[in-house]
Amino acid sequence: MNSPLNNPIPGRKILVTGASGYVGGRLVRHLLSQEFAVRVMVRDKNKISGQPWLNHVEISQANANDFEAVKSSLTGIHTAFYLLHSINLGSNFDEIEAEMARNFARAAEEAGVSQIVYLGGIANDKQISQHLLSRANTGLQLASGSVPVIEMRAGIIIGSGSASFEMLRHLTHRLPIMTTPKWVSNLTQPIAIRDVLWYLSSAAALDKPVSGIFDIGGPAVLSYADMMQMFAKISGLRRRWIIKVPVLTPALSSLWIGFVTPVPTALARPLVQSLISEVVADPAKSITALISPPPEGLVQIDRAIELALSRTSQNQVESRWSDATQPTAPWQKAQSDPAWAGEAILRDHRERIVETSRENLWKSVEQIGGDHGWYGADFLWWARGVIDRAFGGVGLRRGRRHPDTLRVGDSLDFWRVENLEEGVSLKLYAEMILPGKAWLEFKIEEVVVDGRKMRKISQDATFSPRGLGGQLYWFAVSPFHVLIFPRMLLNLVRSANRKDYAESQLKGR
Repeated sequence: MNSPLNNPIPGRKILVTGASGYVGGRLVRHLLSQEFAVRVMVRDKNKISGQPWLNHVEISQANANDFEAVKSSLTGIHTAFYLLHSINLGSNFDEIEAEMARNFARAAEEAGVSQIVYLGGIANDKQISQHLLSRANTGLQLASGSVPVIEMRAGIIIGSGSASFEMLRHLTHRLPIMTTPKWVSNLTQPIAIRDVLWYLSSAAALDKPVSGIFDIGGPAVLSYADMMQMFAKISGLRRRWIIKVPVLTPALSSLWIGFVTPVPTALARPLVQSLISEVVADPAKSITALISPPPEGLVQIDRAIELALSRTSQNQVESRWSDATQPTAPWQKAQSDPAWAGEAILRDHRERIVETSRENLWKSVEQIGGDHGWYGADFLWWARGVIDRAFGGVGLRRGRRHPDTLRVGDSLDFWRVENLEEGVSLKLYAEMILPGKAWLEFKIEEVVVDGRKMRKISQDATFSPRGLGGQLYWFAVSPFHVLIFPRMLLNLVRSANRKDYAESQLKGR
């Protein structure tokens, strides 16, 4: 057996694509803990500027469709992990994925890469969704070059923050009675995220390049209904009533999931379509022929769910499905477009001069959104989220990775943290469906008023409209801005003042 080495080989450099995603972000940390030299390939390096491993990796900025940029990223690399995905980029996502994979395979060949490792989806059932077919075809395209490809195929990955996990968790927690399609009786073989990371990182330490397709699965095969009941039991909930009906198509199911769970319809649709297949590992393709299971054994599914729920409740989620940037609407420009690419800039500016400490002002700024809410007019924020979900957007349910702290790249309801300077500024980019681009920014500055040191906190809602429709949109919602933005800043300051008061009371004891 071509077994993995106990230690990384000196001089062997690893490339991780998709490092801003759920598996990629965790794989980088896992490889670094094993003392591999790691380079990450990202479209925009600003998207990972908040990652704790940022200063321990090389960063290569490249678009997967840019051959020369990809080739440059792959130069000097021994093993390249291909973790790119395009399932929520439209109906032709399979064509996009195939082109990206062909480009990567050719670039890897010319750059002299020794091994490609790709994480796909188990596709052994005769009834295969477009999503799983695309995953399998991506593996074929990667293997079209001369570089050996290890294609690992997994089913549902159980871990805090994974899209499949969050979808099933929220369905189970929120619905004591469920009318479900007949696919809930289909069999699946889920696997814990830590076991996925074990197999992936072990592939980086193989002594010789390998080609082949290998299924990776956990120790148990069960139905989706069984897994939902397991979620309920571990969460201390009563057994769920699951009523199977034949009329719920994948399209209707994904709309329902988009309404009930944080996972938006655009992402839920390919996930639900995959559930029509039985996702069970084929013993003939077992990974154990190449890599032994972890020394402590594979994680049992109930234990994997316990660990994931525990991480979620303790706010220790390393990465989430929402870490990957959501695609914009056709009329929205890319987030990284230069300022001159837009049209007129429309702005709602508010500011207040306060005696409140900078530290507590910042704490209140950083706690915005999620379960904390938006400092007033929460019903209007909720209504805007519902409208966004109705048009296929992400809505408000994504919440936050952590209730009190943010990092660049974090999703925050229907915003994303674009820039953050501790104690100074927070800039959010809107990922709701809009006829243009929008930002919400907070800044804290030191000022002197009548010889006294004070703080100025400013709040700017900025909108770059797309054509006449964008301008009409801004003026249509401006009356609501009058209800939302002044109250938001006022309540934010009040929150900070309460923190100041609580601290003064503690000091006075």
